[in-house]
Amino acid sequence: MSDPSSEVLVAARGLTKSFGGLHAVDGIDVEVHRGEIFGFLGANGAGKSSTMRMIGCVSERDGGELTVLGLDPSTDGVEIRGRIGVVPQEDNLDTELTVWDNLLIYGRYFDIPRDEVRRRADELLEFAQLTERRHDKVDPLSGGMKRRLTIARSLVNRPELLLLDEPTTGLDPQARHLLWERLYQLKRQGVTQVLTTHYLDEAEQLCDRLVIMERGRIVATGSPRELIDTYATREVVELRFSVTDHRDVAAADLDGAGARVEALAERVLVYTDDTDSTMLRVDALGQPPASVLVRRSTLEDVYLMITGRTLDE
Repeated sequence: MSDPSSEVLVAARGLTKSFGGLHAVDGIDVEVHRGEIFGFLGANGAGKSSTMRMIGCVSERDGGELTVLGLDPSTDGVEIRGRIGVVPQEDNLDTELTVWDNLLIYGRYFDIPRDEVRRRADELLEFAQLTERRHDKVDPLSGGMKRRLTIARSLVNRPELLLLDEPTTGLDPQARHLLWERLYQLKRQGVTQVLTTHYLDEAEQLCDRLVIMERGRIVATGSPRELIDTYATREVVELRFSVTDHRDVAAADLDGAGARVEALAERVLVYTDDTDSTMLRVDALGQPPASVLVRRSTLEDVYLMITGRTLDE
């Protein structure tokens, strides 16, 4: 019996999308397997949302091959849209309606019988922790509640594939973590998810596999652990200085103290597989740092190694 996780739900080969002279998506190859959470990680303008719009049958591809659920979005868009769920970057809820009515009306778009829509809406409100707000208008809800409602609405048709474009942008840390828990729960239920994000911790927490996009191209692919093992060192010594000049001098003095030294706006990062040796060099600095942190490498370090900049630049 074949492994269900080997089934490819999204396959792209040489996929391209241009706007005038701008190559927003420049010949990318992607495979998303059933049951996984797959991520597109990159800065704004990297091509993540343009790719998602093609997968979601909202935007036509300019070139290459693309199949979603084994179908071609160019000819089978209606069928694909009936089998996927979409969480757009900006919430598009009807703010004048109640939480309950937003789910009911959306369910009717899929010709789901009224009694069945009501049953599913009850389940989804519980899933989204919004049962007590069912009769409230949407407009006064918090950002996190609106986001959870948008995700609940996208699940009304029980999609085989869920597309989430920057799902936690603008949310406070508590709301983000609550939303992550809901997405984990969906994964345990077998819902395949594709998400875009520029939050490195989000990609590291949620994604089974991901690609890093830069200027419309994929520059790295793998699981978070594989990417860290491939592109970063085991540990990072992170130094902060109270004076910019001290930071610049320290970065020069630490040249060769690790595999790589990066001087960022407020800190110096030394990538190393020999922390003890690196710390001897740090202790010998003429201007001691205000703080020293030794930590494991993360996806932030991978992104910096590959692109030469941080995602918040």
